[in-house]
Amino acid sequence: MTKSTDPVYKSGYGSYRTLMHSVAAAQFFYGIYFFQYFVTLPDATFAGKFQYLTFLDAIIQAVYFTIALINDFVGTNEVSPKRLPRIRKLKDYMMAAFAFPLALNVGITFWSIYAIDRELILPKALDAVFPSWLNHIMHTNIAVFMILEMFTSFRAYPTRGDGMAGLSIFLLGYLIWLHVVKYYSGLWVYPFLEVLSLPQRLLFFIGSLAINWCLYVLGETMNNMIWSKELKMAQRKTN
Repeated sequence: MTKSTDPVYKSGYGSYRTLMHSVAAAQFFYGIYFFQYFVTLPDATFAGKFQYLTFLDAIIQAVYFTIALINDFVGTNEVSPKRLPRIRKLKDYMMAAFAFPLALNVGITFWSIYAIDRELILPKALDAVFPSWLNHIMHTNIAVFMILEMFTSFRAYPTRGDGMAGLSIFLLGYLIWLHVVKYYSGLWVYPFLEVLSLPQRLLFFIGSLAINWCLYVLGETMNNMIWSKELKMAQRKTN
C-alpha cells in the first residue's frame, strides 16, 4: 500500500484509521475479558456468557478490528490493487456480512427495548455487577466504531447473495442456539422473551432476521454512497 494510491491517505486519515483500529480492538478485547471474568450474572446457564448475542458480537468486533489493523500493516487499503491479499478479502467480507449489520442490530435493539422498559433487557439490579462503561462498550461503541469504520476504510462489498448468505447462516445458528439454551436450562436468554406468547416470539424472530437483512442492505448502500468515486475507479480498472 502506498500513500499516493490509498484514498484515505489522500484525505489525511491514514494514521487516524490505524489508531482507530487499534483503540477499537483493544477496548473490545478488554470488554470481553472483563465481562467474562469479572461480571457474574444471575440465572446463569450452561452456556455462560456465550448465550448472549451482545457477547458474541463483541467477539466479532474484536476479531474484525484486529484483522483490519493487521491489514493496515501487511495488507492493503488500495481501491484496486494488482493482487488483493487474503487478509483484505477476509476484512471486506467480515465487515459486510457480520460486523456492520450485527453491530447496528445489537445497538438498535438493545437501546430500543431499554427505552421501553429496561427491566426487560438490563434490570437495574445488574447495575452493581455490570458497570455503565461496559454497557456502552457492548451496546454503544459497537455501532459508533462501525460507523467510523464505514467512513475511514475503503472496502469492496461481496455480491449481495454471498454476503447475506453468511449473515443468514449466523443468525439462524444463533436462533437455534437460543432454543438449545432454553431446552436445557428452562430459561430464555433474554427476559423479554418470557413475556411473549409463541406467535409473538415467532414474529419477533422473523422481524429480527428482516431487520438484520435491512441493515446489511443499509451498509451496502452507505458504502456505495461514501465510496462512489473509488468504486467507479475500481470498475474502470477492472473493465
